[in-house]
Amino acid sequence: MKPLFDFLIKLCILSVILWAVIYWGIAPGSIDLHAVFLAWIMVVVNALAGYMLFEYAFDRESIVFTKVVFGGLALRLLLLMALVALIIARDFVAVYDFVLSFFAFYCIYVIVEILGYQKKNKQKKNVA
Repeated sequence: MKPLFDFLIKLCILSVILWAVIYWGIAPGSIDLHAVFLAWIMVVVNALAGYMLFEYAFDRESIVFTKVVFGGLALRLLLLMALVALIIARDFVAVYDFVLSFFAFYCIYVIVEILGYQKKNKQKKNVA
């Protein structure tokens, strides 16, 4: 369970840093914080789901691992696309702020997710 704990700690630290930059680094009133928060929540849940699917499939046989990880990736992306389309179509938040922050958060959190995968793989190689 240690790699999962490390991943969650990194996710929390990154989130605190990003929100500090957003809150104190940007001029007050220049962005819609509701749009940024919605984008952040969507990306964090996506990253958590991806890492949990990886944890589930890690010690399984190759075909199961491939189906769970890549099938999960496809389903997560489809779900995110549907949610983004719904938010943009219904104009729930400021679209520009939402899309920009969603893209930025997604790029950052995907890197953290991949680093979590690599750490788990490296730990397994060190044990073997």
